[in-house]
Amino acid sequence: MITNRTFDEIELGATATMQRTLTKQDIDIFGLLCGDMNPTHFSDEYAQMLLERRKVVGHSMWGGALISSLLGNDLPGPGTVYLSQAFEFHNAVELGDTLTISVTVKSKNAADGSVTFDCLAVNQREENIITGVARVKAPTKKPTDAGSPYAAMQFHQKTVFKQLIERVKDREPIPTAVCHPCGKEALEGAIDAAEIGLIHPILVGPEEKIRALAKELGVDISAYRLVSTRHSHESAAQAVALCRSGEAEALMKGSLHTDELMGAVVPSATGLRTERRISHVFVMDVPTYPRPLLITDAAINIYPTLEVKVDILKNAIQLAHALHIKEPKVAVLSAVETVNPKIPATIDAAALCKMADRGQIGGAIIDGPLAFDNAISREAALIKGIHSPVAGEADIFLAPDLEAANMLAKQLAYLARADSAGLVLGARVPIILTSRADSAEARLASCAVAVAFAHWVREAQPV
Repeated sequence: MITNRTFDEIELGATATMQRTLTKQDIDIFGLLCGDMNPTHFSDEYAQMLLERRKVVGHSMWGGALISSLLGNDLPGPGTVYLSQAFEFHNAVELGDTLTISVTVKSKNAADGSVTFDCLAVNQREENIITGVARVKAPTKKPTDAGSPYAAMQFHQKTVFKQLIERVKDREPIPTAVCHPCGKEALEGAIDAAEIGLIHPILVGPEEKIRALAKELGVDISAYRLVSTRHSHESAAQAVALCRSGEAEALMKGSLHTDELMGAVVPSATGLRTERRISHVFVMDVPTYPRPLLITDAAINIYPTLEVKVDILKNAIQLAHALHIKEPKVAVLSAVETVNPKIPATIDAAALCKMADRGQIGGAIIDGPLAFDNAISREAALIKGIHSPVAGEADIFLAPDLEAANMLAKQLAYLARADSAGLVLGARVPIILTSRADSAEARLASCAVAVAFAHWVREAQPV
């Protein structure tokens, strides 16, 4: 129902507030709409070179637009006509900053039906971002109960990772061995996660190189333990040793190849192996899908057997539980939705479902084989006559092999603008895998997923 406050209903001192966190999506869309393609809004390197800031900054008028939206949506609300504004911009808004916007009625003019508002935008550090006044013509009529004309046009805001970070950042930070943070993205990712209270990093790598990089980036690492090594191979061994000893509850990949890190993880005598097969899970926030989507295994097991898929599935179910998905729905994917002996993935899917029926795999609702369209769309499943408790509501996609999972995750990232976080499970500790292509938000999200899982391990019983 659409509501507003007419000129006669508005009282002096009346106020309205809203909050909004600046995301990469906000910056991209605002830049495209207004045509302001200043590279300091899109590239950390340009922000550092031209503005001496660590991260990209938002468009100043993005905050001004939030003030406009508050006036148009809430106070006075629908029917408001903007007349004038006078703003001062005090500080930049960086990616991930949360603005609190407030408007307060300053004066009313009965002669022309205008209302003047004091306007304020502050960030999460209580720093003034925008101050000023706005003058609007207030509505004189109330809307009818016709419902929102743009309900069907709402653009899905990617909030999965924001909500996850908010949920875990007040929990105890987990000690995390950061392996070889000798590149910009690796070091900044670890420090960003530490600064918002997700992890307590133990930096493992060549001391002189790390300190020189920190100085270059303007990052203060004096509060963090640094374990010096000679090279990346030794960094991997030392980081794994910290996890084996219990000094670290998570392992974070830095500036080394994944194969090199996992080479230190997998040995039975010195690594982090358990009885469970190690596997990778992508947690994805897809703009066109209404819930978090877990995709496995896209990074570790190339052509998993049925036995290996059981462990891959159990790992993903555990992670879903850690993310507060109590009974995740699992779609076991294949090219078709019928069992076909010529397509081994369909045989595996049928076996996994029967194993779930017999209690060999618990904690989830599992169905398959399902083709991608059936898994993602209830309508597509019904058209094909498939009655499935998972179709259209899947939380976990178990892919036939690494190639399928990896391509699916990257297609969602690049074609559907999905955000992703990555975690390796089945080892003694969760392993945070990040890449240089990851955004700052994605790196924070991966840390948040690891924090959620580490605390779940402390509190819950494995599946």
